[in-house]
Amino acid sequence: MRSDGLRIARWIALLLPAALLAGAWGSQLFGLVPCEMCHWQRWPHYAAIPVALLAFAPVARPVKMLFVLFAGVLIAVSGTIGVFHAGVEYHWWQGITACTAPIGHGDPMEMLTQALRRPIVRCDVPQWTLFGISLAGFNAILSLGGAVAIFALAPRKARR
Repeated sequence: MRSDGLRIARWIALLLPAALLAGAWGSQLFGLVPCEMCHWQRWPHYAAIPVALLAFAPVARPVKMLFVLFAGVLIAVSGTIGVFHAGVEYHWWQGITACTAPIGHGDPMEMLTQALRRPIVRCDVPQWTLFGISLAGFNAILSLGGAVAIFALAPRKARR
């Protein structure tokens, strides 16, 4: 008997955002400080986890599939934000936030106040890379790949 695609998609929809968030939080334990766009990528994953958990409830298969597919959409949104953030880091395009502004841009007193409140973390400079891929790039690859897997697997029924 072949595995039910929805069952596998359900686990991907739950475990992928949980693992990516654990990795993000873990990187903070090693001194990395998330920028504004890093936080943007986390929000869809925060939402995907409870939605994916709902797919484990004792409800009809079509309802489970809707929860899994919605979690997949949320994961894809995070991946899309990751593509945008990675593009800003690689200087393919400009960012849209103050964390990509060059130092010395804006009101000096406001910048000093911000700097004293928290570390200045620029969104256009990756803090860590592996094989030239930043954390935003890895989020994009894993999230979009996971979303594609969820969308491909969820509609499949078990065959005998």
